[in-house]
Amino acid sequence: MNFSLYIAKRYLISASKNNAINIINGIASVGIIVGALALFVVLSVFSGLKDFSLSFSNDFDPDIKISNITGKTFLVTPQQISKISQLNGVFNASRIIEERVLFLFDGKEQVTFIKGVDSLFSKVNPVNKNIYQGEWFEPNTNQVVVGYGICQKLSLGLFDFNHPFEVFVPKAGKGLIENPESAFNKCKLAPVGIYAISEDLDSKFVFADLGLTQSLLDYKPNQISAIEIKLQSNADEKTIINQIQTIFSNKVTVKNRAQLNDSLYKMLNTENIAVYLIFTLVIIIALFNLIGALIMMILDKKNNLKTLFNLGTEVKDLRKIFFLQGTLLSVFGGIFGLILGIIIVLLQQQFQLIMITPTLAYPVIFSFQNVAIVLVTIISLGVVASWIASSRVSKKLLEDF
Repeated sequence: MNFSLYIAKRYLISASKNNAINIINGIASVGIIVGALALFVVLSVFSGLKDFSLSFSNDFDPDIKISNITGKTFLVTPQQISKISQLNGVFNASRIIEERVLFLFDGKEQVTFIKGVDSLFSKVNPVNKNIYQGEWFEPNTNQVVVGYGICQKLSLGLFDFNHPFEVFVPKAGKGLIENPESAFNKCKLAPVGIYAISEDLDSKFVFADLGLTQSLLDYKPNQISAIEIKLQSNADEKTIINQIQTIFSNKVTVKNRAQLNDSLYKMLNTENIAVYLIFTLVIIIALFNLIGALIMMILDKKNNLKTLFNLGTEVKDLRKIFFLQGTLLSVFGGIFGLILGIIIVLLQQQFQLIMITPTLAYPVIFSFQNVAIVLVTIISLGVVASWIASSRVSKKLLEDF
């Protein structure tokens, strides 16, 4: 066995005759354990919150969205739709139209988006699974599904035959408006469902049939705002995007889910980095205890070090003893703290011990990536702290004794 490693292990497991040094070593060990535990739990909680936040947008955002490079709409042929649907890895594709319009109900008005979708939309986006009341609309009708936030603002209910729910869309054209009645396309809608996902999304869309929306906006039958695509679980996203660009001769913009929520992903990733750096700073402060404990150990073992030095042990080997001791303490402390953190995270996942609301548990996600991040962080900082402390062992220190 390596001489320095053998001595380091003996120093690590044996108690010192000086009780103060034992207390300092205990504090250093607890600091490493608590630091590893806290870092893992916080990263797991943040992973859960990130996944929880993205789950709301995932109900609206497809895996891939095709839109026009310039302008709101573009023309698509049945052949292009067929080619997209036949691509390897594509589960389904849906044509949509999004436009901001005016809705009126019982003297109240609301400007928001109408989203015209075809019959395949529910196979691309699971919005129909979030129906709070009623049901999804029937194709080729004037039925609509309204967000819960919009219903609250308009005091809108389902199947209210006494007060019509109307939509107004300005007609395209030039010149002065002589008759306000002829300046708008309008239609009476029949709300048959209310969806509820999040406060922002519930106030954003009124879902309607694609044909009805095209008629309101005076669009051509093949004129749409975008194509939303759902991929199979084993799909090669990058390859599919390149194939779609080929189908449309690079005249469209193709974005994946992360690109559609670019600002949200950047915000969450920035927060994740900030949280990691803050807790890393806490660990660095805790490792000052390790440096102090190793220096105190060096002073306590000066007699032994002097003896080993006189017997021919080189200074670099004596330094290596305390370097390995500190490294081993960091490794074992980090692993033990990580095990405690994993237990806490798994208990929260299984038994929902901590609740945000009476019905919503604090979201946590166990991730091997977080395990690796904690181990690398603790061990790396422990190695640096051990190197700093072990550098105090010098020939001058031993000769002056």
